[in-house]
Amino acid sequence: MSKQKVSYKSKQPKIKNIFKYIYFCVSKIVAILCFGLGAVILAIFVFPFIRIFTLHKKDFGIIARAYVSHTFRVFLRNLDVCKTSHLKVEDRQAFRDIHSKIIVANHPSLLDFVYIMSLVPNSTCIVRGSLTHTPLRGVIKQAYITNTTDFDDVLVECKKLTDKGCNVIIFPEGTRSPRIGQNNYKKGAARIALYCGCDVQPMFIGGSDKYGLGKHDPLWSYNHVETYLYDIKMLPVIPISKFKDLSEPIAAKHLTEEMEKVIRSAGDEYAKTYTGLTLNNY
Repeated sequence: MSKQKVSYKSKQPKIKNIFKYIYFCVSKIVAILCFGLGAVILAIFVFPFIRIFTLHKKDFGIIARAYVSHTFRVFLRNLDVCKTSHLKVEDRQAFRDIHSKIIVANHPSLLDFVYIMSLVPNSTCIVRGSLTHTPLRGVIKQAYITNTTDFDDVLVECKKLTDKGCNVIIFPEGTRSPRIGQNNYKKGAARIALYCGCDVQPMFIGGSDKYGLGKHDPLWSYNHVETYLYDIKMLPVIPISKFKDLSEPIAAKHLTEEMEKVIRSAGDEYAKTYTGLTLNNY
């Protein structure tokens, strides 16, 4: 690891170009404000319109999430144009072809769900319940599942959605990955996969250090060394059939261990060939 990489792993990285740093910090804050404003517009104007013209109420969630996925793509294209964040994927069509899967991934930043949702339109996500107290609450309450919902109700709702071909995005760590150290994977994603009878589609989010978008990072902070890069890799599917002869608690434990092993191993391999100056933790 170079000296630049080592210094950037410190808690307060040294700023080398103050003007560039200010530009990216301002760009990030403006993007956050635009994201919140967009969520309010969706909840107040777009979703009611969709409800009026949706023939079957059960189809509202599918249409609403597809529209949100489209707006995410527009939002992320703007970030790319502003050189604030860039996405790298090898086969976009493969992501669009995912159906009835429990999607799991590492969680280095605020934008992880946005990027995955933009790639996999027919998806919902289990999101932090506290987000219902932000400008995002209108969108979340109408189209997504919160982690404060009773878990039995979560299981039933996920089963209904996956039976229709929808995917469920879950970050098994339960919170964003720290820049240094690791979180333990929780069994919730495995329990949902087993209950729904759906295979698990693991993904690895690589790329540059997401300093400024991580947990507890100051609002006025950014990766000043290079642009945020999101390099998203689709990993081999984990079939739940291999756990069918185990009791539910044991199956959930082994499936969780398998998810963590696959994602962390992908991160280790990715780090060996990654050529960027900084690398997000996993």
